[in-house]
Amino acid sequence: MTTLAKEEHALREEMVRIAASFFQRGYATGSAGNLSLLLPDGNILATPTGSCLGNLDPQRLSKVDPQGEWLSGDKPSKEVRFHLALYHNNPCCKAVVHLHSTWSTALSCLEGLDPQNVIRPFTPYVVMRMGDIPLVPYYRPGDDRIARDLAALAARHQAFLLANHGPVVCGENLQEAANNTEELEETAKLIFILGERPIRYLTTEEIAQLRR
Repeated sequence: MTTLAKEEHALREEMVRIAASFFQRGYATGSAGNLSLLLPDGNILATPTGSCLGNLDPQRLSKVDPQGEWLSGDKPSKEVRFHLALYHNNPCCKAVVHLHSTWSTALSCLEGLDPQNVIRPFTPYVVMRMGDIPLVPYYRPGDDRIARDLAALAARHQAFLLANHGPVVCGENLQEAANNTEELEETAKLIFILGERPIRYLTTEEIAQLRR
């Protein structure tokens, strides 16, 4: 087995492990959500269409080229197009996680979110790990406008919320993208737990310190 093949094998196993962890802990249900990562050869490995994140086969994961042409494995999700938009427009993006996780998706359904940043900072971690999280307007799943809008935002952001749909999070590797997705999910949960109680938000200076 060549070095490149060994690296791809390890990345396939990692994707299956991380996907199963999401499913086992309730971050993903049924066949909802998709993951992808950039392979050393420049192609993209992604979870197949209609697949359950809790029951993936590493040998059946979808492989597509940078233009989205299906190369091997099971058929890729139609949403792989917006994953490609992120890879093409953010050189730091090496992996993407998209879930329909409960609390982040609930947040995405609220009226009145700031489209520039859906979470006004009240803990340091979202600021430190993801920065501002813009809102992408609602489009039917698979609509090319999701990819278009993410492409326009990709260079300046690492995480996004698709309105009435769910989170999309980038990372320098799949584990980082997964960790940041969980941070976003738990922060969204805190928003609902706090409800109408008065919140002490971070000040402008406190936020600036976190970004230095």
